[in-house]
Amino acid sequence: MTKRLLNYFALAIASLMLVIACNSDTQLQNTQVAKPRSPNPEKVLKIWWDKGYYPEEDEALRAVVSNWEQETGNQAKISFYTNDELFLKTERAIQAGNPPDVLMNDAADRLLSPGLAWEGKLADVSDVIEPIKDFYSDTVLATTYFYNHREKKRSYYAIPIHIGIPHIFYWRDLLQQAGKSDGDLPQDWDTFWQFWQQVQDKLATQDESPKIYGIGLPMSVEAADTDDIFEQIIEAYDVEILDRKGQLQVDNPQVRQGIIDCINWYTQFYSQGYVPPGAVKWLNPDNNRSFINHLVVMTPNQSLSIPAAVKQNEEIYYHQMVTTKYPDKPSGKPMRYIAMIRQAIILADSDNQKLAKDFLAYLNQPEVISKYIKAARGRYLPVNKKVLADPFWTDPADPHISTAVQPFLRGDIRLPYTVLNPAYSLVLKDSIWGKAITKVVLDKISAEQAADEAIAQIKEIFAQWE
Repeated sequence: MTKRLLNYFALAIASLMLVIACNSDTQLQNTQVAKPRSPNPEKVLKIWWDKGYYPEEDEALRAVVSNWEQETGNQAKISFYTNDELFLKTERAIQAGNPPDVLMNDAADRLLSPGLAWEGKLADVSDVIEPIKDFYSDTVLATTYFYNHREKKRSYYAIPIHIGIPHIFYWRDLLQQAGKSDGDLPQDWDTFWQFWQQVQDKLATQDESPKIYGIGLPMSVEAADTDDIFEQIIEAYDVEILDRKGQLQVDNPQVRQGIIDCINWYTQFYSQGYVPPGAVKWLNPDNNRSFINHLVVMTPNQSLSIPAAVKQNEEIYYHQMVTTKYPDKPSGKPMRYIAMIRQAIILADSDNQKLAKDFLAYLNQPEVISKYIKAARGRYLPVNKKVLADPFWTDPADPHISTAVQPFLRGDIRLPYTVLNPAYSLVLKDSIWGKAITKVVLDKISAEQAADEAIAQIKEIFAQWE
């Protein structure tokens, strides 16, 4: 009992650290390293970057900036913002004609870059990509190759930084408490999800307080995770919202039925009491928090932020917490994962495009980008082939990183629909799937009605882009 209390105390500390990293730093944090000389003293590169979940992550980027300044004699001012704050601030800055020179936002690849490139608001970075092109797979490069409607051309408008691949996380100790083990976890789709229901039912007989739920699926409009995880479920059921040419397929009766089935499937766990009631109000970090606090047995997530949060506790990281793959699709085929390749962009209105390109070229040197990504405790994975060759990423001694990287190494990934058509970025930005799910679980409308409303909204979005 004493050992278990110590573990729970450690989890509470880890959870508190995660809350602070995700929410408390909503104020702008600027770091400008003063240099004695600069060849262009009137030009200061303005960099806006997602605030890391851990202090080491931000410090690693500050070190990159400082080293670049020392080597080039240039000056830079880097500002860190929370993910949602940065997204909104960037939109306002672009509208005001005062954008940053360099931007890296975790949601940019799906919500921001495709639309900005379409509107001609991103700088062409082909001259940065070409010298390092061989470091990346064609799949990775495709996520940065956008269509510029203003100039009627496709080109490279973003620099790949790292990748997030969806996985599932669960507590081994809670399985054992329910009389289960890792070896009992099935890979058939239906029995896989029934397994977590059975674990909850078993734990419920042990008079646990607070109640422990089997499945940590976000159900809110506010959490981008709701749409991202639902997109993975759509992939699991082989529902193709867009064809390979980026054309909308929602008028196809099979696609419509597939959307209905996916909404029904996703919301059933909440309706049956296997998802926490508060999931309808979760923000992006809340599935992490609920999991780390042992309030749910399992949860899907789009990165390794959950195990990274407890990495300093070896007992929890190596023995109690588990990273596992999604089960096989309902069809029996292996799962294909929707890759989220985070990228940096340069705004077309930037006065310092040359400096911005120089900095991003420096950052993407294998020895530089490797240190930065490692400093994030492996929260994300590298996309640079030379960096990925480092045994750090495949060492089986790390059960989380070595598991998460496998789909990328095998090529079992697909790109988000935003690569095929920038209009889809508004489907995600407007949380069309999150709204449909919320209407079913809160307003009690049918999955069929929710699907039809979502389809109508999607068609309206795409009509605006024709």
